[in-house]
Amino acid sequence: MNLRDIGEFGFIKRISRGCLIRPHNVIKAIGDDAAAFIPAPGQVILVTTDLLVERIHFLREATSGFNLGYKALSVNLSDIAAMGGIAREAFISIAVPENCSIEYLEDLYNGIKTLAAEFDVNLLGGDTTRSKADLTINVSLVGYAFEKEILYRNTAQHGDIICTTGFLGDSRAGLYLIINDIKADSNELKALLNAHLLPKPYLREGRFLARQGGVRAVIDVSDGLSSDIGHIAEESNVGIRLYSAKIPVSNNLIKFCAWFDFDPVEYALAGGEDYTLLYTISPDKADHVAADYLKRFRNPLYQIGEITDSGKMELILSNGRIRSFTPSGWDHFKYE
Repeated sequence: MNLRDIGEFGFIKRISRGCLIRPHNVIKAIGDDAAAFIPAPGQVILVTTDLLVERIHFLREATSGFNLGYKALSVNLSDIAAMGGIAREAFISIAVPENCSIEYLEDLYNGIKTLAAEFDVNLLGGDTTRSKADLTINVSLVGYAFEKEILYRNTAQHGDIICTTGFLGDSRAGLYLIINDIKADSNELKALLNAHLLPKPYLREGRFLARQGGVRAVIDVSDGLSSDIGHIAEESNVGIRLYSAKIPVSNNLIKFCAWFDFDPVEYALAGGEDYTLLYTISPDKADHVAADYLKRFRNPLYQIGEITDSGKMELILSNGRIRSFTPSGWDHFKYE
């Protein structure tokens, strides 16, 4: 069944069930010209949006509707996480080609709703239109943060420790499997594929970091370690020193790189869409925060470098040599 069989309003009626997850503070959800909700007192509004375009950001034949919907919301949740915020209201707009079935679209919304329910996010509307070629999905997300807890990119200071909340490079490996039509026929390859298709948003971890003293600049790793730490360096007007031996790469990625003759560290530097949180913290707070984080989330924080006042981007190799590096992650207008 295709969208023309039931029309726009028939489709909206089908997918609107289960969208209002948290009715508190919502005056009007789906069904009017605009949604209406009341911000909680004492909080600052955060707004983010991400656009996913078929053949640019995803291959429809290589992912299920569920996975695509899940990821479309997850990348927005990650932006709110990087600001130390709480995600609240989402708006989904899609442009649908003739060859996209109702079943695929319903599966897509099921993926969105599943992740929305996990983080108490309402789906309050959006727009639906026709596309002549590709499926396009735009998610806009409203969140909130306490003014004194908002995390930015431009607040890193000389001497800060650079940390990440998880492994780097796994998603890039998953994308490599998709682009090269390589079957994920081992547990290692399946894990890498899922890292790309079902990225984890670090929302709870972002709220934890926002409440810790000493945490300064934060960004989510969407374009790759080298690019995103470069954003912090540029916005904060500081230098970066990373240690190759400390960059966390999973055993899955190590095996993948051995199979395909890649360097795991280089893969992590130039990867993207890992959506871990990259942050800087004053050195006197780093160990205490890491211990509390481990106790709460049962996962470590990885210290991978430090902020310098040199203005340079430096990578310290395992043999002690210093190598400069430049941002080499994803750029929508440089890649085809």
